[in-house]
Amino acid sequence: MIKPTVYLMDYQSRWKEQFKLERDNILNVIGDKIAAIEHIGSTSIEGLKAKPIIDIMVGVKDLSITENLISPLSEIDFEYIPKPELTDRRFFRKGEWGKGTCHLHICEIHSTEWSEKIGFRNYLRKHPKMAENYTLLKSELATKYKYDRQTYTQKKEPFIKNIIELAKGER
Repeated sequence: MIKPTVYLMDYQSRWKEQFKLERDNILNVIGDKIAAIEHIGSTSIEGLKAKPIIDIMVGVKDLSITENLISPLSEIDFEYIPKPELTDRRFFRKGEWGKGTCHLHICEIHSTEWSEKIGFRNYLRKHPKMAENYTLLKSELATKYKYDRQTYTQKKEPFIKNIIELAKGER
């Protein structure tokens, strides 16, 4: 099996529009079952380099309803990917393995998972210098771990955890 490569590109204004299109599609099939929907991840932060994958987070009142969302989401090409290691969220992918165009994360609204992802995004939006530092780190790691997406992701974790703590301090 070919390993997916880590490919970053400069920020694209079309990512906002892609999110809006996907958001509307999601709302059309499960809107009555969700509490909120947000654009998260690097594509949601203007000026940040990113893998060209739109990350979407859906907040629900109870994570157990996810089973009921699998079929309607599959109608708009989101495939449920069981990940037992993810206890606080559920993961869906749109697109081929290693070449996805969207990642959909479902978690309980106002859970730690929800708060940390929103906090991270908002902090980097508010602090462009930190966003620039994140871009530099990601670029360096993408070069070093081009053929090892798992290690690339692991090596970003200390920076991400630091930003989450800084964001908590601003609440």
